[in-house]
Amino acid sequence: MHLIQKLIPGLAALAFQTCIAQEAAIQGRITAAGEPLAYANVTVLSNGITADSMGFYSINGLPSGQYTVTASYVGFLPVSRSAEVEPGQVFKLDFNLSGSSLLEEVIVTGSMKPTYVSASPIKVEVVTSKQLDTYLPAAASSIMDGIKMVNGVQEVVACGVCFTNSISVNGLPGAYTAVLMDGAPIYGNLASVYGLNGIPNMIIDRFEVIKGPSSTLYGSEAVAGVINIITKDPAKQPPLAVDLMGTSHLESFGNIAAAPKIGKTAGYLGLNYAYIDDFDDRNGDGFGDQVNLDRYSFFTKWNISRKSGKPFTISGKYYYEDRRNGVEAFLKNRAYRQLRGSDRIYGESIYTHRAELFGTYEFPTRAFLKIDYSLSDHRQDSYYGADGYDARQKIAFANFLWRPDTGKHDLLAGISARYQLYDDNTVATLNPVDETNAPDRQFIPGIFVQDEWSAGKNWTLLGGARVDHYPAHGLIFSPRFNLKYKPSAWTTLRTNFGTGFRVVNLFTEDHAFITGQRTVEIAETLSPERSLNGSLNLNHVYTLGNSIGNFDIDAYYTYFRNKILPDYGTPGKIIYANSKGHAETLGIGINLTHNFAFPLAFNLGMNAQRVTQTETGANGEPVRTDVEFAPQWSGNFGINYHWKKAKLLIAYTLRITGPMALPEVYDLDENGDPVAVPRPTVSKPYAFQNIQVSRVFGKWTVYAGAQNLGDYTQQVSPLTGFNDPASPPGFSKYFDTAYAYAPLHGREFYLGVKVTAGR
Repeated sequence: MHLIQKLIPGLAALAFQTCIAQEAAIQGRITAAGEPLAYANVTVLSNGITADSMGFYSINGLPSGQYTVTASYVGFLPVSRSAEVEPGQVFKLDFNLSGSSLLEEVIVTGSMKPTYVSASPIKVEVVTSKQLDTYLPAAASSIMDGIKMVNGVQEVVACGVCFTNSISVNGLPGAYTAVLMDGAPIYGNLASVYGLNGIPNMIIDRFEVIKGPSSTLYGSEAVAGVINIITKDPAKQPPLAVDLMGTSHLESFGNIAAAPKIGKTAGYLGLNYAYIDDFDDRNGDGFGDQVNLDRYSFFTKWNISRKSGKPFTISGKYYYEDRRNGVEAFLKNRAYRQLRGSDRIYGESIYTHRAELFGTYEFPTRAFLKIDYSLSDHRQDSYYGADGYDARQKIAFANFLWRPDTGKHDLLAGISARYQLYDDNTVATLNPVDETNAPDRQFIPGIFVQDEWSAGKNWTLLGGARVDHYPAHGLIFSPRFNLKYKPSAWTTLRTNFGTGFRVVNLFTEDHAFITGQRTVEIAETLSPERSLNGSLNLNHVYTLGNSIGNFDIDAYYTYFRNKILPDYGTPGKIIYANSKGHAETLGIGINLTHNFAFPLAFNLGMNAQRVTQTETGANGEPVRTDVEFAPQWSGNFGINYHWKKAKLLIAYTLRITGPMALPEVYDLDENGDPVAVPRPTVSKPYAFQNIQVSRVFGKWTVYAGAQNLGDYTQQVSPLTGFNDPASPPGFSKYFDTAYAYAPLHGREFYLGVKVTAGR
């Protein structure tokens, strides 16, 4: 017995050592794009460990059996793999993570093909629908609101009554940026004035922004850059979604969307509306501080199922807007309907009807052959005081693309055809010989080619050229060259050199000639504007503990010749002519994005620029002046926190706009004469803040927030000459609407609810 008692501990120890010997291990390395992910997380059986500084991990002491091992890292998509281990085995299991939200967003705009942000030789910035919903009230916001989230991009308001607005990229006016819908350029010059307000966030999956000339692929209007709006995939939408919202200014907004299926064909139907009918005059100039409107936008998209599996989409949108503003008598009880065109009670009333059809069709061939197409019809029936402006623009566009299989070279060739008709009731379409109406009709064919070549592991080169034929200007050639150098998985250096051109349509782009009492004078036959551009971009992704960040810096320079600039210096006139000198845009932008391991993320951006024009002075010396409404610097900041336990998402945004050059305008004295000293010709910096909180209740989401949290408004009226004692308000020969540079709409609170039904 005594012997047995002595043997038991030894036998137990032997049994334990035998069990240990039978246990298995799983070991491996975690990388991304060939580089180790230091301190990545590995989970098995709900237990987690951390890899070392070189990405190596080891899970020891596992009984034999089958396991699911998950590797994860902040900012990357987690990867799970199976491992079946036997007693005493060391099972090798490596992971290569990808899909970083900072690096692997899919884009198509840079080179007309699906690729990743990190792989593109052209820098493309992406704003997704998730980001839009996080920071903005989805029911009320449009592309004009969402684009402000991009560093260096601003909304420019050109009229202090009807609030005509456009998108400025790197300080250049809105007409210099091409706006596409699913790759098709359907927003012509007339639509850029009011039509962009009718693109609700409801239909946007994401939008992609390229800063810098892109005329090689997208033709005229792409001098400053490209904004490509990618619409939602019908197959990924819930069967029914409703979003309703109201504000403290008695505004009402709403979205309703359905995603039906017909066999294997998926569709999407959406209706967006906006209603604003409130007169507010905080600055005391007698005119409304915000535009009133009724707006309806209907959108549909269908992914047609085909045996070949290749894409065929048909999309359509109809947009109607009744926009108005003016003195209170013009707006009260919707009196504008009878007062449109009055020469005693001033108001501006714009009816807009716009229909669009666009899509893509990929041929069922072995070689890649695709056609993108679009049709649009834009009608505007408007009065600016007593002056009527009726205009219509039709655009038909087709882009035929061919991508041959050339091995190491990714070649793309294309033929484009664009037909556009513009007609209005002004001198723009008047035959000078017999003074009959002569609509402007243009057929613009083009051909382009580009080649993307991976020259080794770290270098990518892209070169391209385009030739377009314009009836009035002949052939216009626009080349470009891009180079990407990637010394590591985390660092990318891009350079871009190219030319841009723009054919100007004055009367569709600049409404200043009718939104005041100015007359237009065209000093000469206007030639196309040309530009030469160079830019440099450095992008670096870094890790800080278990969090990940993205640092991005841009430097850009653009030189213009033949630039067309409006001269407001002569009272009562706008004089247009090609610049005999030159214009320059020089700037630098810095952006920092960081996602913490806990659910907090922020974005910080700053942009500094100088946008100038240089002309020859009276003594022959060069005189340089700042271009109006181009901020010398700007910044944006956004931060969001997901409080998971309370199911709350809190988001805050801040936009700061620096000083900008303003037109020279004069107030009137008590006798109705212009004072001797003009208003300030440089604005003061201002800040605009928003906050939004949303709470999820199953399929319901309630959100509330405040816009213009600091209640900042422009300190002086955007109008001049409104107080002329010799004329009714708005009809003075000194009346002008061009001094709008900051918000007039004060602090506003809103409350909304979203609900989805089905999958």
